[in-house]
Amino acid sequence: MTGRPRRWAWAWARRVALALPLLLGAARAAALAVPGLPDSALAVWRDGRWTTWWRSAHAPARWTAPAPALVAGLRWRPAAPGVAWGELRLAGDGEAWRVRVVVARIDPERARLVLRGAVARTARGPRPAWTVDSAPAHAALALNAGQFSGAAPWGWLVHAGREYRAPGTGPLAPAVVVDTAGRVTIVPADSLPALRAATAAAIARGATPAVREAFQSYPALLRDGAVPAPLHAPGRGVDVAHRDARLAVCTQRDGRVLVALTRFDALDGALDVVPFGPTVPEMAALMGALGCRDAVLLDGGISGQLLLRDAGGATRRWPGLRRVPLGLVVEPRD
Repeated sequence: MTGRPRRWAWAWARRVALALPLLLGAARAAALAVPGLPDSALAVWRDGRWTTWWRSAHAPARWTAPAPALVAGLRWRPAAPGVAWGELRLAGDGEAWRVRVVVARIDPERARLVLRGAVARTARGPRPAWTVDSAPAHAALALNAGQFSGAAPWGWLVHAGREYRAPGTGPLAPAVVVDTAGRVTIVPADSLPALRAATAAAIARGATPAVREAFQSYPALLRDGAVPAPLHAPGRGVDVAHRDARLAVCTQRDGRVLVALTRFDALDGALDVVPFGPTVPEMAALMGALGCRDAVLLDGGISGQLLLRDAGGATRRWPGLRRVPLGLVVEPRD
């Protein structure tokens, strides 16, 4: 009578022993699994129909070239010398079901980027007072720059070669830097200490510092075409599901600079100040698809604002709902 139970027990133990590695492997894989981006897609309006060009389920980890399906919907128009602009109509999910994107392209060899506003303001100073309407009459383009803390700009700030604020901390907080030749680069946060030291050393010895203008912002959207890891999935320090009006700046591989502002596009633009728009990963995709190499978000939401003067002298405005400490102005080269 004891043979059958023993054989059954032996067979059961053998099955458990064989299955245990598989069970442990599945449990380990489940523990290591990270949920992906929230399900979403972006389509562009062109040739009288919507064309989907990006899906979160298949989001590229790196952008090496513009997305033909997107850029085909963009028609560039001349503005001031060195500046061109265009618009895109996008359809997304949720609050971003209709989005208009205003894109400006700047050639730093023909136009220069200059910071304006309360450069030296402290956090306890007066309220922010800058808007795009503060831009001088000769400005071809104006937009709010960086982020801010209280009434003051946040992070590293250099104007006319003089440092006004030390860098802020954060791995996704690069600086937009304009050198003395007018070239624009987006410098990663981990490279700022060396750049700052070189700037201080040049000033100390009476030389012209290499950095003429610089401001810091976050989060980075692209670094050499790669989408930062925190933008790949939730729980990595960046809210990848929140939708808002967005403003971003990037540098392209040919040295030109792009600025992109999103606006809610329902009811023929009647609600364009409502802060609905893309998620951060969707904005990274937009900048990558436009041909950006390095990109960073600026303060969006109700702060995002843009002014453009076109080739005919007409002024186009996309105002924000609040004043900011700092602006970035594009002016003709002397």
